[in-house]
Amino acid sequence: MKQTVGVMVSLLLVGPAIAANPPASQTMPLEQRVMLLERKVQALSDMAFRLDALQREVQQLRGDVEVQNHNVEEMKQRQRALYLDIDQRLSQMKTGQATSMPPSPAVSQMNPSAAETPPVAASGVSNTPQVDVASSADPALEEAAYQKAFDILMQRRYADAKVALQQFLVSYPGGRFADNAQYWLAEASYVTRDFDTALAEFAKVLNQYPQSAKVPDARLKTGFILYEQKKWAEARSSLEKVTQENPGSSAARLAQQRLDRMRSEGH
Repeated sequence: MKQTVGVMVSLLLVGPAIAANPPASQTMPLEQRVMLLERKVQALSDMAFRLDALQREVQQLRGDVEVQNHNVEEMKQRQRALYLDIDQRLSQMKTGQATSMPPSPAVSQMNPSAAETPPVAASGVSNTPQVDVASSADPALEEAAYQKAFDILMQRRYADAKVALQQFLVSYPGGRFADNAQYWLAEASYVTRDFDTALAEFAKVLNQYPQSAKVPDARLKTGFILYEQKKWAEARSSLEKVTQENPGSSAARLAQQRLDRMRSEGH
């Protein structure tokens, strides 16, 4: 009996000690969870730091882009002013030469219609060729008219833009912006999917302004239209010409992409 009581007393004394000191196997999962949480917190902290760094880089890049855009715009303005100044100087030189030259006796021997042509051209009121003289005499008006038509196009008022560009080409058929105006006139029909009209207008760029910087884009869009019209051979010919004549250009890259697409489609 005494032994039984002793054992019970021993158990009562040892029990709390056992409960107060749980086995190590019971504490390990908690430690592991804590370590895992710590690693996750550290990873999140690292990600937040990298994200903040990326945001700063993006802000810096945006600032750089804004600066570059501003510089480009300033360069365009300076270039435009230079062109206008050159045109004005050339016009003044031509005007000075015309006034300093004595009247040619041969003019009086010409037929009346030929003799009357120069004064009409100088007035800028006669047929279309004479408007060219007016445009060269006042390039600022020509540029303003072109910019107005182009702004209408950028506002996606395509019908109004066509009218404005057509009027510009009538007023300045041989002006500095005539090739650009003809291209954007074609583009206005292209974006509205009036492909037949666009094709004819792009052809004018290629035929009337063969030295224009717009020729590669006009030929590219011609290929795109022929593709839409399922004229595969003609489309391929136009696009291949773009890649051959303008290697490394954006027009050539887009033409090659469309050629690859045609090839994958089996055309």
